[in-house]
Parts: sequence; structure tokens; C-alpha cells
Amino acid sequence: MGEGQGNRNRKNDLILLAAVVLAGLALTAVYFASRTEAADPAALTVVVRQDGEVTAAYPLSQDGSYLIESEEGTNRLVIEDGAACIEDADCPDRLCVKQGKIRYAGDSLICLPHSLVVEITGSDELALDGVTK
Repeated sequence: MGEGQGNRNRKNDLILLAAVVLAGLALTAVYFASRTEAADPAALTVVVRQDGEVTAAYPLSQDGSYLIESEEGTNRLVIEDGAACIEDADCPDRLCVKQGKIRYAGDSLICLPHSLVVEITGSDELALDGVTK
């Protein structure tokens, strides 16, 4: 293979790499641009499910701290400033605590050892349905 052929391959590789990077950046921008907070945070609800059953629901717009107890253990759910998080848990890995805050409809926090799912539901899901029709 001649020297010219090697430079052309390298140039093609750089073009391909740049295209992949640009595509990734574009997809990331679209993802974050589509995740806007609801115009009315009062329309969002934090729904608590244990073993698949809804056990509680709290408005995302109302700050509070809630102890969620089950046979498996205890979690502390905190809602503050339009976001929800599991602040403390007695599960072995505490991955639910490390998940951080959620604030958009469809976001969820999961604690597998306690069979717990905390999900945000609300009217801003309708905006997504309008785009898909």
C-alpha cells in the first residue's frame, strides 16, 4: 500500500469519527431539549408503588418528607423544590439513594431490595403524546 493510500484511510477514519461524534451530540441535544419541566408543576404527582401496588401519591409541588415502610425495609422519600429523591434507605446497596433527584413525568427511582418504585406522573406526558401522533 502506498503512502497516499494510508493518508486517505486516516482521513476517512477522521471523517467517520467526526460524524459519529456530531451525531451523538445532536441526539444528546434533542434528548435534553425535549425534557422540559411542566408549565404547571402542580400537575405532576409522585406515585409510590410497592410490589406493584400504588401505596401513596404526593403532589410534586408540595415539599415534604415521607417514611415508606415495608416488610423488606424502610426508605425516606423527600420532595423539595419540584424534585423527589430517596434521601435514605436501609437496603444493603443503597443504589436508590445514589440515583439522585427526579423531576420530570416518566422519571423513576427504584429500590429492588424493598420492591419499591417511585415515579412521577402528570400532564406533561400529554405533550409527548402530541408529538407522536
